[in-house]
Amino acid sequence: MTEIRTASLHRVTAETDIRVTVSLDGTGKAEIATGIGFFDHMLTALARHGMLDLTIAARGDLEVDFHHTVEDVGITLGQAVRQALGDKRGIRRFGHALVPLDEALAEVVVDLSGRPFLAWSVPFPSEKIGVMDTELFEEFFRAFAMASMMTLHVTQKTGRNSHHIAESAFKAMARALRMAVEYDERAVGMIPSTKGVL
Repeated sequence: MTEIRTASLHRVTAETDIRVTVSLDGTGKAEIATGIGFFDHMLTALARHGMLDLTIAARGDLEVDFHHTVEDVGITLGQAVRQALGDKRGIRRFGHALVPLDEALAEVVVDLSGRPFLAWSVPFPSEKIGVMDTELFEEFFRAFAMASMMTLHVTQKTGRNSHHIAESAFKAMARALRMAVEYDERAVGMIPSTKGVL
């Protein structure tokens, strides 16, 4: 396959203004600016380890809190990934990864099923990482799963440090997504479903 799968979206609400460009066949380049430093760090890791070329520019009502920005980035990124995938012809569809970061170990399993679902089991020992609420990571992953129409399971196997827990989850997501969107040389041109559509 030689097609470069890309999408660009601009989403505006009364609370946020989000621009996303994604290439599923990239080299891991990232230009991320959400106004939330740790979130930028996680999205950069998602791009690098998922081999996505990713540009995100977000302006949101951070003076209220970070919730709207984090959720709306998840929605817009998910929509962009879904658009870039097209009819999903020839992809592997499923992906999984176990990724450690020091004492933390995360498992992520992805199915680009067209049936959105998030199973989340990631306990954090602290309420914040820097100024970011740790509960917002679930909101991001849920928004991303729903908007991209994927089934997504995220499970924290071990971990004591909240930074390590979050980062291992994002890196595992990156690796699982990379596997799922890759072309399968044994299934060129085929829809990876007995239904014939995803």
